[in-house]
Amino acid sequence: MRAGRLLSLLLLLQTRGRMTAAELSAELEVSIRTVYRDMDALSSAGVPIYADRGPAGGYQLLDGYRTRLNGLTEAEASSLFLTGLPGPAAELGLAEVAAAAELKLLAALPPGPRSQAARMRERFLLDVPGWHRGAEDVPFLAEVASAVWEQRPLRLAYRRWGPADVSRDVLPYGLVLKGGSWYLAAECEGSMRTYRVARILSVTELPGRFERGEFDLPAFWERFSAEFAARLYTGTARIRLAPGGEGLLAYTIGEERAAPALACARPDPDRPGWTVLEIPVEGLNGARWTLLRMGALIEVLGPPDLRAMMAEAALGMAEMYR
Repeated sequence: MRAGRLLSLLLLLQTRGRMTAAELSAELEVSIRTVYRDMDALSSAGVPIYADRGPAGGYQLLDGYRTRLNGLTEAEASSLFLTGLPGPAAELGLAEVAAAAELKLLAALPPGPRSQAARMRERFLLDVPGWHRGAEDVPFLAEVASAVWEQRPLRLAYRRWGPADVSRDVLPYGLVLKGGSWYLAAECEGSMRTYRVARILSVTELPGRFERGEFDLPAFWERFSAEFAARLYTGTARIRLAPGGEGLLAYTIGEERAAPALACARPDPDRPGWTVLEIPVEGLNGARWTLLRMGALIEVLGPPDLRAMMAEAALGMAEMYR
């Protein structure tokens, strides 16, 4: 285990540059004392590591030093080929680069990991978009990605949900692929916002560069996703659920919302086998069309306006099919 940890430490310094003992300790999940011992071991083995003292200090490799070891196990090498998403790579303008990198990685691997990685590529495929959804047209994705990489501000013409298109000057921090759709995380007027790339109508690169700072894209996206869900599902509906309807409910409103609601469900005294529960909804109109997908497996008990809308829709369908 120590050999693997020493290699991880070396690769961290090689890829990230200067790091403090505390940062290395947190990254490797070991004590700071262990980091000190590992540094001594690497130095004794001839690795050119030097340490700077003081608040801005830390450990760093001698400029230009690179290890040719990658330390990849068969499982680690195989997992890299699950990240090969040809569609998104092509949309970013990186299809040829990604293919070349894959070939070079295969060539650099020893026979064992190379064989395992080749089998992984032959037998597993990641297809990001959901069913019944065509690929979105994202004509400006390459320009946006370039600006993200080069840290250059942009002026976007953007089609929002409202009645009029808008123009926004933004600092592009990162791109996220979610459910087959690309989203831009960008700073606009001093706050972080997200823009669906398919809704960008034009892109103009503005002069200069901006400082990205310590922006953490995964952490931002996790917060945004949680806040978006909280804003979206602001109401509740009280329903009766038929026996065996739990799976369809989870499919219809999402497992993350159905599970807590089902955990609090109670038997319906008026209908044996049925349960009564409250579920989160995103508004009356949205709830109507969502819950109609469950047909006769649910009955909406409240709020009264939603029940009336469901009844009206059901009567209209009955009249149509009479």
